[in-house]
Order: sequence, then C-alpha cells, then structure tokens
Amino acid sequence: MTRAGSRVAGAVILVTIAQISGCGVHRDPSPVGLSSVTPSSTPQAAPTPPMSTASPTGPFLAADPPPTFPGTAPPSASGRAPAAEPPRFHSGRLSRRLDAFLAAYGGRTTLSVRDLTTGRHYRYHRALRLPTASASKIGILAALLLETRWRDLDRRARSDARKMIRFSDNGAADRLYERIGLENGLDVANRRLGLRRTHTPGGRCVNLYCWGITQTTAEDQTRLVRALATDRSPLEPATRRRVLGLMERVAPDQKWGISAGACEGDRVALKNGWLRHVTNGRWVVVSAGLIRGHGHDYAVAVLTGDSLSMGTGIAKIEGAVERVMAAFRGGLGCRAVESGRSGEGAEDGKDGKDGEDGQAGEGGEGGEGAAGGPGRAGEAGEVRRAGAADED
Repeated sequence: MTRAGSRVAGAVILVTIAQISGCGVHRDPSPVGLSSVTPSSTPQAAPTPPMSTASPTGPFLAADPPPTFPGTAPPSASGRAPAAEPPRFHSGRLSRRLDAFLAAYGGRTTLSVRDLTTGRHYRYHRALRLPTASASKIGILAALLLETRWRDLDRRARSDARKMIRFSDNGAADRLYERIGLENGLDVANRRLGLRRTHTPGGRCVNLYCWGITQTTAEDQTRLVRALATDRSPLEPATRRRVLGLMERVAPDQKWGISAGACEGDRVALKNGWLRHVTNGRWVVVSAGLIRGHGHDYAVAVLTGDSLSMGTGIAKIEGAVERVMAAFRGGLGCRAVESGRSGEGAEDGKDGKDGEDGQAGEGGEGGEGAAGGPGRAGEAGEVRRAGAADED
C-alpha cells in the first residue's frame, strides 16, 4: 500500500473510533411536585440532613414492566399523561435505612409500595404475615360489591358500608361480613381480587376477632388497592370509584398512616386498622391505601405487630412510609419533586401520636386505649432485602 493510501486508511479508522466513543445513553430523571403535607394530629420531628447523593452500585428497585427511556413511558393506570421517568434507587440501601429506623421501636413491620404508573415495586419483609385489623373492611366491601352493584344494594347495606369504611364501625362490618358469607365469602373474593397469601379464620365474630385477625401480607394489600385503582380488576369502574371515594372521606381522626407519604395536592384514599392483643397487650397497627398525584398513583400498605402502644405503631408506619416515598420521588421526597433534585433519601421521619382506640363512629375498633409514647425495644427482626422482580 502506498504511503498516501496508508494515511487515508488511518484517518478513516480514527474517525470511526471517535464516533463509537461518542455514543452513550443520557438519563435525566426529572421528578416534579410540591412540598409535603402530613396529618395535623401527628407531631413532626425535625428533619435530619440527607444522606450522600453518591451514585449507588448493586441491585436497584425492580420495575414491572422494565423501565423505559425518557419519552417512551407507558400511560398511567389512571389514563393521565405519563410522568417523567422516576429516579432509580438502591433497594438494599433503603432496606438498611428502614432497619435502622425501626430497630428503635421493636416489634415487626412489613411494607409494600407499588407505583401503579410505572410498575416499580418495593417490598420490605415480603414474607411476613400479620393481622389486618380493620383494613379487612376494604376486602369486606369489595366482596359485597363483587356480588351486588352499589346501586342495587338496599339502604341498610349502603349505610353499613359508609359507616364501616369512613368511621371503622365494627357492628356495620359484622353485618356485612355475615351478608357476604363469613370467611368463605371473604376468601373467595380475595382470590378473585388477586390476593395470594391472605386467609380469614372461621367462626362467628367476637368483637373484631374474626375478620380482624385475617392474616395477610403487605404485598397482598397493595394488590387489593391496585384492584380498586386500575382496570386490572373484576370490579367495574363505578364500583371502584365508590370504594375509593369512601376511603378518601374517612373521619379526620383516622387520616393518619400512609398519608404521611403524600405531597401537597395529592389525594389520599386509605383505611387504617388497630387492635390490642388480649394475651400480651401488644398492638397491631395497619395502614393501606392509595396516594394519587403529580402523575403517579402509589398503592401503599404497612403492617406492624407487637408494638408497645398504638402510637408506636403509627410512628413506625409514618416514618417508614416517609422514607420509602422519599426514595420513590428522588431522595428528598416532596422537596425533591418540587426542586427537581434526586439522590438518597433524607432522614426526615416523625413520631406518631399516641391516642385512645375507643369508639370510632358507631362501633370503633373496640380497643382498650394506647398506653405510653413510642416504645424503645431493641428487637428489629430478620431483614429480608427487597427489590426482586415482581411476578405479577
């Protein structure tokens, strides 16, 4: 080859290398939103500085379906325009942060958050099953409406449904539980709604010791919320709207729980539950529902067991939800959504209130009242790392 030919060939090779080295994928998650709003009945602790924003390595939050590049995101479950691609985060690191936060309170906690808009799903202590307490009332109403449409219910059944969801009336729940066929009717409905690890014991009700001691997982409870919020449901749209509407209008003193993870302008539909074990005096406290706003619908469920008081259980739920929702939104939670910044989550949880568990509405939860402030037991339980691909 001539010297001139060698120079031409070399130039071609250099240009080709430059073109290849210039290729790349630009990721620009750009969350948007407003500042945080929390229930007025629950005092808020001062936030601590955010953790490092260094890029994590290792497993990230699973996505179902797989994440898409900006500009190709699927439409949201609610039919709204798709939101910007959410930031990725390290699920193992988030689980360790929850371990550290919950260790101070003791007892057991399981959590599930599913972004119904993107399919992303985080689970903490996925295998743990705990009682539902009055969160079972969502399932009772769903079971009733699988068989009879709202407009076809008689006046008494409609009244009981409103009291059961909005005021957590146990007498109303007992009557509707009988109407759906007790535990067999609830179990059949749960299977139709996609709940896989939820079971109600047999027998007639003594206080709430029937439907209230249904054993479930946090993941099953987010499946139930998804059945109320998306078309992946045997419930017709009008029925789903009716149930969520009742959950949005729960009594003001029952708006604690997953609402701690909502930003200003978000809509929250929830059902809480609480009961005190007769044998050891420890508390089960549960919160499950839907946080909807800023282009995303989040199904959220937190179950806690063996808490020293009702207030301890509330503190665990609200602190855990704040940390997980901050990670979903880009580190600093609602502040990150507002400013467009992302990174690791800020430690800005708060303590829950301590309160009476007496008569809510006409029936209440039938508890004996919470004693003392947030407990300080040292038992954190086994940690199961979250973030595995969802099998749904």
